[in-house]
Amino acid sequence: MQQPKSFPFDIRDVEEHENEELCKYFSGVNGKCNIQVGPKKYLLLSDYKNEAESIYNMPLRTDDIFIVTFPRSGTTWTQAIVWLLAYDLDFSTANKIPLEERSVFLEFSMLMHKGILEKLKKVHAGTTWTQAIVWLLAYDLDFSTANKIPLEERSVFLEFPLLMHKGFLDKLKKVHAGKEEKLKALDLLSVPGTVQVAAMPSPRVIKTHLPMSLLPPSLPDSCKVVYVARDPRDVAVSCYHLNSEFQSVKFNGDFKTFWSLFVKDLVYWSPFFDHLKEAWEMRHHPNMMFLFYEELSQNLSATVKRIADFLGKEYTAEQLDDLCTHIKFDNFKKNTSVNIVNMKELGIMAPKGEFIRKGKSGGWRDYFDADMSREAEDWIAKNLQHTDLRFPTV
Repeated sequence: MQQPKSFPFDIRDVEEHENEELCKYFSGVNGKCNIQVGPKKYLLLSDYKNEAESIYNMPLRTDDIFIVTFPRSGTTWTQAIVWLLAYDLDFSTANKIPLEERSVFLEFSMLMHKGILEKLKKVHAGTTWTQAIVWLLAYDLDFSTANKIPLEERSVFLEFPLLMHKGFLDKLKKVHAGKEEKLKALDLLSVPGTVQVAAMPSPRVIKTHLPMSLLPPSLPDSCKVVYVARDPRDVAVSCYHLNSEFQSVKFNGDFKTFWSLFVKDLVYWSPFFDHLKEAWEMRHHPNMMFLFYEELSQNLSATVKRIADFLGKEYTAEQLDDLCTHIKFDNFKKNTSVNIVNMKELGIMAPKGEFIRKGKSGGWRDYFDADMSREAEDWIAKNLQHTDLRFPTV
């Protein structure tokens, strides 16, 4: 058996002045929960420290498929697609079993901190588009399974337990005290992603927002990786809404404030451009597929066919048409197996929150004033100099 590698990056607390700013706006997070990892200072919650080495050394299988994205870049859509492709278009299972149970979010437990879990236990005394496409392609367009089993169950979000930081979990457990089924569900949310992944059947569809440098160093040599990128302005808008509705972080502020934090790399999983560039540099590897969200939204059928080819899955034109109908954004948004309904029931998501929102490319224009638009253009240009990475025009 190969000896595990020591985790090669420093993990440090966020600088005091930056931490004060984070605590001011992210009310769901305890001030002691913020850390930065490695020379690029990836911003994560402190429970990641408990999982960093396990994730870095997690055993891989040759038929594993990783969905890697910066948050709100089309992860769930891709996750759902990939699971269906990998599981022979099992729509029945996909509709019955939630996506988060079919496809683990690797670092989710990081969000379930203790305080929130305790709160939820008291009150109740007595996972995205590209992901969906890849799953369907990998599982031979198994629409039956895709319709029965939620995407998060078919395609694991590797670090999902890291999002469920201890304080948050404690609050949730207080809210749901006495409700055995919900308490059991909360306990499962805090199980490390690597433990959940180890128990998954093959092929495993694994979701993560961690950058390539924090994942097993044998990627992508050992198995396939689908990386999805999106215009950072649309990413910021979508992140703003989710962070406002996700109770373990709970952003309190307007979009202009969120954008100012985004460009300063003070949004979780930042810095955005370092995240993208790490994957972009690997894009020519035969096991790496670098996708843009805009490709999915503008030409779904052609992009799904590309994903199927990348996964080595052969389907008829009629089968792929069925998949595209199933995964078309308007239908996808209505699919309860990908809308993390259970997260709302547990109090992790706001009751009226939308996990699957509009899916619109270019929607950022409704949020940016003239000054913000100029700032965004300058910021993007600065970060893309010395690289041939460019975002599709919409």
